Amino acid sequence: MPSSVMPTPRTTDAQLPPAAVSAVGLRKSYGDKTVLDGIDLRIPAGSVFALLGPNGAGKTTAVKILSTLITADGGQAQVAGHDLAAAPQAVRAAIGVTGQFSAVDGLITGEENMLLMADLHHLPKAEGRRVAAGLLERFGLTDAAKKPASTYSGGMKRRLDIAMTLVGDPRIIFLDEPTTGLDPRSRHTMWQIIRDLVAGGVTVFLTTQYLEEADELADRIAVLNDGRIAAEGTADELKRLIPGGHVRLRFTDPAGYRTAALALGGATRDDESLTLQIPSDGSQRDLRTVLDRLDSAGVEADELTVHTPDLDDVFFALTGGAAAPGPTDQPKENVR
Repeated sequence: MPSSVMPTPRTTDAQLPPAAVSAVGLRKSYGDKTVLDGIDLRIPAGSVFALLGPNGAGKTTAVKILSTLITADGGQAQVAGHDLAAAPQAVRAAIGVTGQFSAVDGLITGEENMLLMADLHHLPKAEGRRVAAGLLERFGLTDAAKKPASTYSGGMKRRLDIAMTLVGDPRIIFLDEPTTGLDPRSRHTMWQIIRDLVAGGVTVFLTTQYLEEADELADRIAVLNDGRIAAEGTADELKRLIPGGHVRLRFTDPAGYRTAALALGGATRDDESLTLQIPSDGSQRDLRTVLDRLDSAGVEADELTVHTPDLDDVFFALTGGAAAPGPTDQPKENVR
């Protein structure tokens, strides 16, 4: 993919919902290594935003800056309406962070982990117990609450980790690769937890190793490469940036097939299987054009399928062939 691929055009600010997170020209370097080279972000409240990129691309660095764990070298950012540099304490009060590695203390029980978080948030003892019990029930951990967290499965530890993050009732949650190492069932459970959080008005900033995860969950996706945002948009918008999409028509009547081939000039023919393949970006407008031309010719296909590139194709095209994240990868993003 040529480097000239630009982010999908956005609507004007007046048309957009309030931003939970925004950044302009965010920069970070370590010595002569530029990790973030002036990235811009705008994440609407109550949505899921996914940041993708090759291992070591700076995804975790972006999360650490926006969650006040480290400072940027340049640029401006606002989180929950607070300036990141001027009001870091106000930002911290509004957010929750779940990192790549669990913050659960395995030497104490799940309930004790929750109560420890309640104490850190200065909740009164009775309220802390109420909040802890409610979250343990919400995340299906009540039966294991009295057991040492070291006995929990990987999925249970991740659920407890997020439950601990929610003790302070944050409106924005940063989830840095929350499902890495989980089995498929636990991953799907985590997806439902994320959906439920967003349904309750929480904004989720997600970094992930799983392209399927971004496709499944994110309202908007940005691809980070060489310190810059290579493209941003919905999953469908990003897929339409990549050539190779097409509409495939199959016919059982040879006469109808020939008529359609004449009506759809430029279609790739397969006379043996009576199929036509027409280049398409997968949009509704493109599909309507094909159907209108078939209607005008008085012919109807027996089968119509729309094929669009997937996020793997997008990732490889936008990152110049860098290794795509995947289920077998381990976190390798050592740049901090």
